[in-house]
Amino acid sequence: MLGRGTRFGTPFEVAFPKGLMQSGPVVPDYEYNPNKNAPKVQKRDEATGLLQWKANVTDPSETNAKRASFALLFVAAVQPVPETPELVPGTDMRLIELEGLTAEPRVMGQGEFKYLGYIFRAEGYRPAVAGGKAARSDKAA
Repeated sequence: MLGRGTRFGTPFEVAFPKGLMQSGPVVPDYEYNPNKNAPKVQKRDEATGLLQWKANVTDPSETNAKRASFALLFVAAVQPVPETPELVPGTDMRLIELEGLTAEPRVMGQGEFKYLGYIFRAEGYRPAVAGGKAARSDKAA
């Protein structure tokens, strides 16, 4: 039987067939502390012990507008930096592709409006290549 928090490795192209758009920078994912004067402590991934980072992303293939945008978690020792160019300079909006993507099934929603959703985690970004698109591992060299 699968336990709570089971993660499944998933190819980026399967999870996000139309890609992902990142809006905003990658920021540390801090633990909640009601004391505003206490120092902030960055969350660590339970499975790997690495630091957690987050970025807001939008999935253009999602038809439900309320589920299209979500916080993507990065699990890395250092802050991941996207290499793809901004779509509009100064907006920090860009198309991205991810490496080391995992999906964790989770019941989401409230009350009688629950649905099966996923928490997506990635190890980092795929490197950018000439032309502004990320390198795809499924193309022949």
